[in-house]
Amino acid sequence: QVQLVESGGGLVQAGDSTRLSCTYSGRRLSPNAMGWFRQVPGKEREFQAAITWSGGRTIYADSVKGRFAISRHRVKNEVYLQMNDLKPEDTAIYYCAISFLGWSSGDFSSWGQGTHVTVSS
Repeated sequence: QVQLVESGGGLVQAGDSTRLSCTYSGRRLSPNAMGWFRQVPGKEREFQAAITWSGGRTIYADSVKGRFAISRHRVKNEVYLQMNDLKPEDTAIYYCAISFLGWSSGDFSSWGQGTHVTVSS
């Protein structure tokens, strides 16, 4: 059974940077992609970034392009989200996700428990 455990986040000020981490365990098969999503109360979970596991190709939501960077460490089975120039509208619960298919939003099949990021103005 796939397990994803996020860490990082917390309370930061606008303009600051922080990094989220996610550790993947529980299945021997390597994923095709891993990604980060976020959700605010009353809204649907939104795609933020994804990375292919083997080639390291990346894709970003327009709202975070140029500010966020996703990376992975294949030996550690970890994926990261470096978040720079944070804005109050980045406040959300951030979820790590894994895909054994493609890297479209609908391909992600398992999720972590989420980690809170609060950006104060």
